[in-house]
Amino acid sequence: MDAKGVLMVRMRKEWPDEGDLVVATVHKVLNYGAFANLEEYPQKEAFIHISEVSSGWVKNIRDYVRENQKIVAKVLRVNPRKGHVDVSLKRIREDQRTRKIQQWKIEQKAEKLLEFSAGSIGKDLDQAYEEVGYYLMDEFGDLYGAFETAAEEGAESLISREVSKEWAEAITEVAKKNISPPEVHITGYVDLKSYAPNGVEVVKEALLSVKDDNITIQCVGAPRYRMTVKSSDYIEAETMLKEAAQVAIDEVVETGGEGEFYRELE
Repeated sequence: MDAKGVLMVRMRKEWPDEGDLVVATVHKVLNYGAFANLEEYPQKEAFIHISEVSSGWVKNIRDYVRENQKIVAKVLRVNPRKGHVDVSLKRIREDQRTRKIQQWKIEQKAEKLLEFSAGSIGKDLDQAYEEVGYYLMDEFGDLYGAFETAAEEGAESLISREVSKEWAEAITEVAKKNISPPEVHITGYVDLKSYAPNGVEVVKEALLSVKDDNITIQCVGAPRYRMTVKSSDYIEAETMLKEAAQVAIDEVVETGGEGEFYRELE
Protein backbone atom coordinates (compact mmCIF):
# COMPACT_ATOMS: atom_id res chain seq x y z
CA MET A 1 0.00 0.00 0.00
CA ASP A 2 1.10 3.57 -0.53
CA ALA A 3 1.37 6.25 2.12
CA LYS A 4 -2.37 6.90 2.06
CA GLY A 5 -3.19 3.23 2.54
CA VAL A 6 -4.79 2.84 -0.88
CA LEU A 7 -4.60 -0.65 -2.32
CA MET A 8 -2.77 -1.18 -5.59
CA VAL A 9 -3.92 -4.01 -7.82
CA ARG A 10 -0.90 -6.23 -8.31
CA MET A 11 -0.18 -7.87 -11.61
CA ARG A 12 1.62 -11.18 -12.04
CA LYS A 13 4.02 -9.55 -14.53
CA GLU A 14 6.30 -6.66 -13.66
CA TRP A 15 5.63 -4.56 -16.78
CA PRO A 16 2.62 -4.16 -19.10
CA ASP A 17 2.90 -5.36 -22.70
CA GLU A 18 2.58 -3.22 -25.79
CA GLY A 19 -1.11 -2.92 -26.65
CA ASP A 20 -2.31 -3.40 -23.06
CA LEU A 21 -4.81 -1.00 -21.55
CA VAL A 22 -3.67 0.44 -18.23
CA VAL A 23 -5.18 2.57 -15.48
CA ALA A 24 -3.02 5.44 -14.29
CA THR A 25 -3.17 8.57 -12.15
CA VAL A 26 -1.69 11.75 -13.61
CA HIS A 27 0.79 13.41 -11.24
CA LYS A 28 2.62 15.92 -13.45
CA VAL A 29 1.44 17.89 -16.51
CA LEU A 30 3.95 19.75 -18.68
CA ASN A 31 3.51 21.67 -21.93
CA TYR A 32 4.79 18.73 -24.00
CA GLY A 33 3.16 15.83 -22.16
CA ALA A 34 2.08 14.30 -18.86
CA PHE A 35 3.43 11.74 -16.41
CA ALA A 36 1.20 9.26 -14.62
CA ASN A 37 1.63 6.48 -12.06
CA LEU A 38 0.48 3.06 -13.25
CA GLU A 39 -2.09 1.78 -10.74
CA GLU A 40 -1.59 -1.91 -11.53
CA TYR A 41 2.20 -1.79 -11.60
CA PRO A 42 3.61 -0.30 -8.37
CA GLN A 43 6.53 2.09 -8.79
CA LYS A 44 6.04 2.22 -12.58
CA GLU A 45 5.40 5.45 -14.47
CA ALA A 46 3.84 6.22 -17.85
CA PHE A 47 4.39 9.17 -20.16
CA ILE A 48 1.74 10.60 -22.48
CA HIS A 49 3.18 12.81 -25.21
CA ILE A 50 1.00 15.74 -26.23
CA SER A 51 0.59 14.16 -29.68
CA GLU A 52 -1.07 11.13 -28.03
CA VAL A 53 -3.58 13.06 -25.94
CA SER A 54 -6.22 13.70 -28.59
CA SER A 55 -6.80 12.95 -32.27
CA GLY A 56 -7.31 16.67 -32.89
CA TRP A 57 -4.91 19.57 -32.48
CA VAL A 58 -4.10 20.19 -28.82
CA LYS A 59 -3.45 23.84 -28.01
CA ASN A 60 -3.33 23.40 -24.26
CA ILE A 61 -2.71 19.92 -22.85
CA ARG A 62 -4.34 20.94 -19.58
CA ASP A 63 -7.67 21.06 -21.38
CA TYR A 64 -7.41 17.26 -21.63
CA VAL A 65 -5.44 16.04 -18.61
CA ARG A 66 -4.89 17.38 -15.10
CA GLU A 67 -3.05 16.38 -11.95
CA ASN A 68 -4.73 13.59 -9.90
CA GLN A 69 -6.93 12.61 -12.84
CA LYS A 70 -7.56 8.88 -13.28
CA ILE A 71 -7.06 7.83 -16.90
CA VAL A 72 -7.13 4.73 -19.08
CA ALA A 73 -4.42 4.58 -21.72
CA LYS A 74 -3.03 2.19 -24.32
CA VAL A 75 0.59 1.08 -24.02
CA LEU A 76 2.65 2.02 -27.07
CA ARG A 77 6.20 1.17 -26.00
CA VAL A 78 7.84 -0.42 -22.97
CA ASN A 79 11.50 0.07 -22.10
CA PRO A 80 12.28 -1.65 -18.77
CA ARG A 81 15.95 -0.69 -19.01
CA LYS A 82 15.04 3.00 -18.90
CA GLY A 83 12.02 2.39 -16.68
CA HIS A 84 9.89 3.94 -19.38
CA VAL A 85 6.33 3.27 -20.63
CA ASP A 86 4.85 5.37 -23.43
CA VAL A 87 1.06 5.41 -23.53
CA SER A 88 -1.71 6.96 -25.59
CA LEU A 89 -5.08 8.41 -24.64
CA LYS A 90 -6.35 8.88 -28.17
CA ARG A 91 -5.97 5.28 -29.35
CA ILE A 92 -8.72 3.69 -27.28
CA ARG A 93 -12.50 3.74 -27.67
CA GLU A 94 -14.91 4.88 -24.99
CA ASP A 95 -16.28 1.35 -24.52
CA GLN A 96 -12.74 0.03 -23.95
CA ARG A 97 -12.11 2.77 -21.41
CA THR A 98 -15.32 1.94 -19.54
CA ARG A 99 -14.64 -1.80 -19.45
CA LYS A 100 -11.08 -1.31 -18.23
CA ILE A 101 -12.15 0.98 -15.38
CA GLN A 102 -14.83 -1.51 -14.35
CA GLN A 103 -12.31 -4.36 -14.43
CA TRP A 104 -9.83 -2.35 -12.38
CA LYS A 105 -12.45 -1.49 -9.75
CA ILE A 106 -13.41 -5.15 -9.44
CA GLU A 107 -9.79 -6.15 -8.96
CA GLN A 108 -9.36 -3.42 -6.35
CA LYS A 109 -12.26 -4.96 -4.47
CA ALA A 110 -10.75 -8.42 -4.85
CA GLU A 111 -7.44 -7.23 -3.44
CA LYS A 112 -9.22 -5.74 -0.45
CA LEU A 113 -11.01 -9.06 0.11
CA LEU A 114 -7.66 -10.85 -0.05
CA GLU A 115 -6.32 -8.46 2.58
CA PHE A 116 -9.34 -9.19 4.82
CA SER A 117 -8.76 -12.92 4.34
CA ALA A 118 -5.10 -12.57 5.29
CA GLY A 119 -5.94 -10.53 8.37
CA SER A 120 -8.34 -13.21 9.60
CA ILE A 121 -5.44 -15.68 9.88
CA GLY A 122 -2.85 -13.22 11.13
CA LYS A 123 -1.10 -12.50 7.84
CA ASP A 124 -0.59 -9.39 5.72
CA LEU A 125 -1.28 -8.64 2.07
CA ASP A 126 2.28 -9.35 0.92
CA GLN A 127 2.14 -12.80 2.47
CA ALA A 128 -1.28 -13.35 0.93
CA TYR A 129 -0.01 -12.67 -2.56
CA GLU A 130 3.07 -14.84 -2.15
CA GLU A 131 1.24 -17.77 -0.56
CA VAL A 132 -1.99 -17.80 -2.52
CA GLY A 133 -2.82 -14.58 -4.41
CA TYR A 134 -0.61 -15.00 -7.46
CA TYR A 135 -1.56 -18.66 -7.66
CA LEU A 136 -5.28 -17.78 -7.69
CA MET A 137 -4.67 -15.21 -10.44
CA ASP A 138 -3.03 -17.93 -12.56
CA GLU A 139 -5.69 -20.51 -11.72
CA PHE A 140 -8.82 -18.35 -12.15
CA GLY A 141 -7.61 -15.62 -14.47
CA ASP A 142 -8.07 -12.96 -11.80
CA LEU A 143 -8.51 -12.68 -8.05
CA TYR A 144 -12.19 -11.81 -8.16
CA GLY A 145 -12.99 -14.99 -10.06
CA ALA A 146 -11.52 -16.99 -7.18
CA PHE A 147 -13.65 -15.16 -4.62
CA GLU A 148 -16.79 -15.60 -6.75
CA THR A 149 -16.15 -19.33 -6.99
CA ALA A 150 -15.57 -19.57 -3.25
CA ALA A 151 -18.80 -17.67 -2.53
CA GLU A 152 -20.84 -19.91 -4.81
CA GLU A 153 -19.20 -23.32 -4.31
CA GLY A 154 -17.52 -23.15 -0.91
CA ALA A 155 -14.02 -23.86 0.38
CA GLU A 156 -13.83 -27.25 -1.32
CA SER A 157 -13.76 -25.52 -4.70
CA LEU A 158 -10.41 -24.00 -3.71
CA ILE A 159 -9.05 -26.99 -1.85
CA SER A 160 -9.66 -29.14 -4.94
CA ARG A 161 -7.38 -26.71 -6.79
CA GLU A 162 -4.61 -27.31 -4.25
CA VAL A 163 -5.22 -24.22 -2.13
CA SER A 164 -4.40 -24.94 1.52
CA LYS A 165 -7.35 -25.54 3.83
CA GLU A 166 -6.35 -22.53 5.95
CA TRP A 167 -6.44 -20.12 3.02
CA ALA A 168 -9.47 -21.77 1.39
CA GLU A 169 -11.59 -21.39 4.53
CA ALA A 170 -10.42 -17.83 5.18
CA ILE A 171 -11.15 -16.75 1.60
CA THR A 172 -14.52 -18.49 1.54
CA GLU A 173 -15.65 -16.87 4.78
CA VAL A 174 -14.82 -13.41 3.45
CA ALA A 175 -16.29 -14.17 0.01
CA LYS A 176 -19.65 -15.31 1.40
CA LYS A 177 -19.95 -12.15 3.48
CA ASN A 178 -19.04 -9.75 0.69
CA ILE A 179 -20.07 -11.22 -2.66
CA SER A 180 -23.71 -11.60 -3.62
CA PRO A 181 -24.50 -14.38 -6.07
CA PRO A 182 -25.39 -13.13 -9.56
CA GLU A 183 -29.11 -12.72 -10.08
CA VAL A 184 -30.84 -13.85 -13.27
CA HIS A 185 -34.25 -12.75 -14.51
CA ILE A 186 -36.20 -14.85 -17.01
CA THR A 187 -39.60 -14.21 -18.49
CA GLY A 188 -42.37 -16.37 -19.86
CA TYR A 189 -45.97 -15.84 -20.92
CA VAL A 190 -49.10 -17.75 -20.07
CA ASP A 191 -52.46 -17.51 -21.87
CA LEU A 192 -55.41 -18.24 -19.56
CA LYS A 193 -58.96 -18.56 -20.86
CA SER A 194 -61.99 -19.31 -18.71
CA TYR A 195 -65.47 -19.91 -20.13
CA ALA A 196 -67.18 -19.88 -16.74
CA PRO A 197 -69.70 -17.12 -15.89
CA ASN A 198 -67.19 -15.81 -13.34
CA GLY A 199 -64.26 -16.30 -15.69
CA VAL A 200 -62.45 -13.13 -14.64
CA GLU A 201 -62.43 -14.28 -11.03
CA VAL A 202 -61.30 -17.77 -12.04
CA VAL A 203 -58.27 -16.39 -13.85
CA LYS A 204 -57.54 -14.01 -11.00
CA GLU A 205 -57.61 -16.82 -8.45
CA ALA A 206 -55.43 -18.98 -10.71
CA LEU A 207 -52.78 -16.28 -10.82
CA LEU A 208 -53.02 -15.68 -7.06
CA SER A 209 -52.36 -19.39 -6.52
CA VAL A 210 -48.82 -18.75 -7.77
CA LYS A 211 -47.37 -17.70 -4.44
CA ASP A 212 -43.67 -16.88 -4.57
CA ASP A 213 -41.81 -13.70 -3.67
CA ASN A 214 -39.43 -14.32 -6.58
CA ILE A 215 -42.18 -14.35 -9.21
CA THR A 216 -43.96 -11.27 -10.54
CA ILE A 217 -47.02 -11.40 -12.78
CA GLN A 218 -48.29 -8.66 -15.07
CA CYS A 219 -51.19 -8.52 -17.47
CA VAL A 220 -50.01 -7.96 -21.04
CA GLY A 221 -53.56 -7.94 -22.37
CA ALA A 222 -56.13 -10.66 -21.70
CA PRO A 223 -55.72 -13.57 -22.05
CA ARG A 224 -51.92 -13.14 -21.89
CA TYR A 225 -49.96 -12.66 -18.67
CA ARG A 226 -46.24 -12.12 -18.23
CA MET A 227 -44.39 -14.08 -15.54
CA THR A 228 -40.90 -13.00 -14.48
CA VAL A 229 -38.73 -15.09 -12.17
CA LYS A 230 -35.58 -13.94 -10.38
CA SER A 231 -33.06 -16.40 -9.01
CA SER A 232 -29.34 -16.87 -8.47
CA ASP A 233 -29.41 -19.96 -10.67
CA TYR A 234 -30.59 -20.02 -14.30
CA ILE A 235 -31.75 -23.65 -14.30
CA GLU A 236 -33.63 -23.14 -11.05
CA ALA A 237 -35.29 -20.04 -12.51
CA GLU A 238 -36.40 -22.00 -15.59
CA THR A 239 -37.93 -24.69 -13.39
CA MET A 240 -39.71 -22.15 -11.18
CA LEU A 241 -41.15 -20.41 -14.22
CA LYS A 242 -42.53 -23.57 -15.80
CA GLU A 243 -43.97 -24.84 -12.51
CA ALA A 244 -45.63 -21.50 -11.75
CA ALA A 245 -47.20 -21.36 -15.20
CA GLN A 246 -48.46 -24.92 -14.84
CA VAL A 247 -50.06 -24.18 -11.47
CA ALA A 248 -52.06 -21.34 -12.99
CA ILE A 249 -53.01 -23.39 -16.06
CA ASP A 250 -54.20 -26.33 -13.94
CA GLU A 251 -56.43 -24.04 -11.88
CA VAL A 252 -58.14 -22.70 -15.00
CA VAL A 253 -58.42 -26.10 -16.71
CA GLU A 254 -60.20 -27.54 -13.63
CA THR A 255 -63.09 -25.12 -14.29
CA GLY A 256 -63.36 -26.04 -17.97
CA GLY A 257 -61.03 -23.40 -19.27
CA GLU A 258 -57.70 -23.71 -21.06
CA GLY A 259 -54.19 -22.38 -20.78
CA GLU A 260 -50.87 -22.43 -22.60
CA PHE A 261 -47.32 -21.47 -21.62
CA TYR A 262 -44.82 -19.67 -23.85
CA ARG A 263 -41.17 -19.33 -22.89
CA GLU A 264 -41.01 -16.12 -24.91
CA LEU A 265 -43.06 -14.25 -27.48
CA GLU A 266 -42.45 -15.06 -31.13
